Amino acid sequence: MAHRTTAPTTTAADFGLLLIRLTFGLLMAAHGAQKVFGLFEGQGLTVTGKGFAALGYRPGELFAVIGGMSELLGGLGLALGLLTPLAAAALIGVMINAMVTVTGAHGLWETDGGVEYNVCIAVVALAVAAIGPGRLAADRLFRWGKGGWKEAAFALGLGGIAAAITLTL
Repeated sequence: MAHRTTAPTTTAADFGLLLIRLTFGLLMAAHGAQKVFGLFEGQGLTVTGKGFAALGYRPGELFAVIGGMSELLGGLGLALGLLTPLAAAALIGVMINAMVTVTGAHGLWETDGGVEYNVCIAVVALAVAAIGPGRLAADRLFRWGKGGWKEAAFALGLGGIAAAITLTL
């Protein structure tokens, strides 16, 4: 008697992860596009660069490109489930920088200008790296597409290192 193998079924969890990745990822990508390209009622690179310079990033426009493209590409990566640990690292790094330079001095709550929003973004990105992007993702064919401790450590470690380097420049 031959053994039948059944194809894995797509679960509610796979669709849940897809919903999180698409919503979170596309909103982050749009947020980056506001900074770099002025899309979606954003201020664009010149104004964003001046804002970065006022925070002590020199040259401001270069750091605006780095921050905005990290959000844009990190968001698209999470939305597609493509290079998920790297996409998560990009978003984590940007959020660490935002917490250190902008929101950290204002406490926890976003209503006071605090870190609440930045923490939520970083934690969702880290959680997706840890859980994995799910079956409905481009990464499903790669070993890092399953998520796990190594993928989460990579995302957090690389995001932290990138933030530390950026903050020391």
